[in-house]
Amino acid sequence: MWNRPRFDLKVRLTLRVAAVSAACFAAISAYFLITADRAAHARIDSIAGIVAKSLELQQGKIQWVAAPRADFPNLDPVAAYVMTPGLCLAVRGASGDMLQRFCSGAPIPASPPPQVFTAFYHSLFDPGREAARPVLFKGTKIGEAVVSVDPTTLTSEAWHGAGRIMAVLAVTLPLLGGLVYAALARALRPTRLIRAGLERIAADDLSARLPPFDLAELTAVRDVFNHLAESLGMALAERNELTRRLIALQDDERRHLARELHDEFGQSLAAIRALAASARQGAAQGDPSVLAECDGIARMAADMMETLRGALFRLRPPDVEELGLVASLEGLVAGWNGRSRGETRFAIRFDGTFETLPATISANLYRIVQEALTNAAKHAGATKVSLELTMRPDEIVLAIDDDGRSADPAGKSGMGMLGMRERVAALRGRLSFEPGPNGGSALRVVIPLAAADRPMLEHAA
Repeated sequence: MWNRPRFDLKVRLTLRVAAVSAACFAAISAYFLITADRAAHARIDSIAGIVAKSLELQQGKIQWVAAPRADFPNLDPVAAYVMTPGLCLAVRGASGDMLQRFCSGAPIPASPPPQVFTAFYHSLFDPGREAARPVLFKGTKIGEAVVSVDPTTLTSEAWHGAGRIMAVLAVTLPLLGGLVYAALARALRPTRLIRAGLERIAADDLSARLPPFDLAELTAVRDVFNHLAESLGMALAERNELTRRLIALQDDERRHLARELHDEFGQSLAAIRALAASARQGAAQGDPSVLAECDGIARMAADMMETLRGALFRLRPPDVEELGLVASLEGLVAGWNGRSRGETRFAIRFDGTFETLPATISANLYRIVQEALTNAAKHAGATKVSLELTMRPDEIVLAIDDDGRSADPAGKSGMGMLGMRERVAALRGRLSFEPGPNGGSALRVVIPLAAADRPMLEHAA
């Protein structure tokens, strides 16, 4: 019917919410890494400043007691307070030589960070960067205090901090997706009713109406849907009434035309035949050479009379109301069998009782069959046409199958098919014209019976 999307709206929105949530977690993780890196560098900068001040105090003390000590610089006093795992303290002389270096051991992580994360972290940050502070004495730089942290330690700390965020993401994201999907499923549950209503409208059930909804947007859709269904129902009723009147007018015109042809043209042909017969008798006595011309006039008048009878039969069929639908259709099929002279064989079968069928349905069914047989014999070139009329409790089914050219343009979109569709629509029925399973064409007409007509038919049965 309709092209189905790969994902429905609930899945699409849930995936988008999950993507936005993952992006938010990624942003939080990036913010955490940047903040942790800045905090680490701020800490080593602070430690470098403390080490530099401690060394300046050591130098001042040496000068104050006027007894220079050979163990300057000494990092042991400050190391006892600031040392952490992976931290390195060093003193670089004014000449650039490393005078002393003291490092604490880096702990071995229980779960080392993946190589991908290590490469990613090192590409964004500089975990091995040193923090240096000058050591001054009396305004003169006598060296530098250098502090650094083992890159492996910083990378491991960053990985474990990001891992906690990822663990939260792994738990939160599925839970959030499930809650969003459940909320959307509940909010979009009325769309099933809307879809069912649209399918009923597509199946020509214009009595479909939508109930009230809680959401304002769906309520607006419901109002438009109900108004559209009501408008379509009124338009279809008016169209059917107009079609019924046009068909009745067409039948009246046909009867009037048939009467005019019978009264005027038919009598003229009869007069021509009488005059030709009279002229032949006179010619036989006086001028035998005119006999052939008189016979030709008589034959032409006879052929025209036969053509006129066929036209009158098509314009003014037997009175279905008096003869009944079964007898009328049997006569129609017999007439086609007689006129086709064996080129096309017509067969008809009835299933049910049709004596009490309303006159309107009988007359329209007769016209539909008449047009269908004409299309099958003349336009489709069929050699075999079978007709079956079935009475059911609530409908009448007409099935006509032939072995002619399937999906013939003349039969599918011509004036005959248009007339049949109009008659079926006027009776609120359904018509389908498709290629047959074994070749040829298959015409199906289903006419519903009004509730007022069913008791009569059931009583007659």
